[in-house]
Amino acid sequence: MSETIFISGIDTDAGKSYCTAWLACRMAERGQKVATQKFIQTGNTGRSEDIELHRRLCDTGPLPEDADLTTSPVIFSYPASAQLAARLDGREIDVDAIDRSRRLLESRYDVVLIEGAGGLMVPLTDDFLTIDYVVSRRLPLALVTNGVLGSINHTILSLEAIASRDIELRYVLYNTHFDRDAVIAEDTRGFIERYVRRHFPATEILDVPDMSF
Repeated sequence: MSETIFISGIDTDAGKSYCTAWLACRMAERGQKVATQKFIQTGNTGRSEDIELHRRLCDTGPLPEDADLTTSPVIFSYPASAQLAARLDGREIDVDAIDRSRRLLESRYDVVLIEGAGGLMVPLTDDFLTIDYVVSRRLPLALVTNGVLGSINHTILSLEAIASRDIELRYVLYNTHFDRDAVIAEDTRGFIERYVRRHFPATEILDVPDMSF
């Protein structure tokens, strides 16, 4: 049975692509056959820069499914939020295409990691958010956070949304790349861990090391 995990972040620049690649490499080292998929790519044409980053960081080279964009089935040219980028390109977000690609990857790989676009509340339409996709497909979640000033607020808001929808929080991925202020980072990391331990006792908290590749 294949396992699929959706990876979201506390905001747009939390480091989802880096953490997705790190988690994929970690699982591959354990002997699992892993594919990553980009949920929605913006700011590109005919390619996904995030998928390319995954392959480069894991040093795998392109997957066969990269060539026909199975791993990045929805791409918009303007570097904006998914809903806006779709509108500017005169297209709709094809959620069915994302599902078809996900199911194909699930039939070929042990693990599929879906890197989201922005945070959980990014809208796909006016009444369907990214978090609604996660809920409707019953996907477990990995949340990417970091030690940037203000990230405690963003993290707790994300965790509250996850809890209120009964989403399985598989991992909290703490991205150490942003630990520029040691005092703030230590306090933030400690607070997030204490909160997660209280409210999500089954969740694994993983520190994603900087420059680990």
